[in-house]
Amino acid sequence: MQNNQNTDQEELEDELYEHHRFEASKGQAPLRVDKFLMNLVENATRNKIQQAAANGNIFVNNIPVKSNYKVKANDVVRVLLEHPPFENIIIPENIPLDIVYEDDQLLVINKPAGLVVHPGHGNYTGTLVNALAYHFENLPMNSSERPGLVHRIDKDTSGLLVVAKTDQAMAFLAKQFEEKTSEREYVALVWGNVAEEEGTVTGYIGRHMKDRMQMSCYDNEEYGKWAVTHYKVLERLGYVTLVSCKLETGRTHQIRVHMKHIGHTLFNDERYGGHLILKGTTFTKYKQFIDNCFKTLPRQALHAKTLGFQHPTTKEFLRFDTEIPQDMMECVEKWRVYSKSHTVEEEN
Repeated sequence: MQNNQNTDQEELEDELYEHHRFEASKGQAPLRVDKFLMNLVENATRNKIQQAAANGNIFVNNIPVKSNYKVKANDVVRVLLEHPPFENIIIPENIPLDIVYEDDQLLVINKPAGLVVHPGHGNYTGTLVNALAYHFENLPMNSSERPGLVHRIDKDTSGLLVVAKTDQAMAFLAKQFEEKTSEREYVALVWGNVAEEEGTVTGYIGRHMKDRMQMSCYDNEEYGKWAVTHYKVLERLGYVTLVSCKLETGRTHQIRVHMKHIGHTLFNDERYGGHLILKGTTFTKYKQFIDNCFKTLPRQALHAKTLGFQHPTTKEFLRFDTEIPQDMMECVEKWRVYSKSHTVEEEN
């Protein structure tokens, strides 16, 4: 009887497509699976999740569960549906690419802010991957079945990305990112006057306990993955600081999380509270100045400026550098002018 049940289960899974897969952290407290998924699946409603459970589409450790199942530490939660995920149906789109470098093995792209890197829930078209599918044929798949992508940067972060054009390049470049031998430097504008000229932020980055759309920095490895960011002050501008951040690891939202962790949230980073006035005066004119800065730079102030890696065939170490984009430079310039005419001491 048990063998028949296992066979039926395998046949059922063969007919379904995996849309979401999450592994509960070691520190996960018991939580209903519908609430667990609501915290992780963007734009999902509880009714839809409960309906999926009622239809037998939610699996925990390969067993279908009802919506009241309590997710526990290390559980693997999957949502399987009858149609393939939209993000797996890549529609080639003629979206212009700013190609910094290209050869037969790879290309380096300067991604503008606002461009999503790959299709996902709510963003099935208009992404970098859709553009790559239009401009290039037969790009190799990464471990997540996304063509060409060796790494990614957030939608509203601008800057450099390397894309693999062959299986050899994909494997060689991915290994460098995994072994931390690639070079990645970002420039960020952060709230506050950073005390030290340079420093290193470490910790385990994992999902925020309450807001699952955020990441957080923990002291315990049970709650996330080890992350290391080296920062250096480039320019002090009163209530904000321009910093360089070099990544030793590449975790989701790493710089955004690490800088907030040390009390310096990225300027206008809405997800992490940087769209609020975190430093400065209560003067009306100051609030107007900040609003103007936010209009000039309507995104988090983060740019992937420098990218370096060893070429997969020539073994030469290549390094690419880009100018800080206009929206971010205009915002920095506003702060330069303001900081010269308004000292922190005067207004405090």
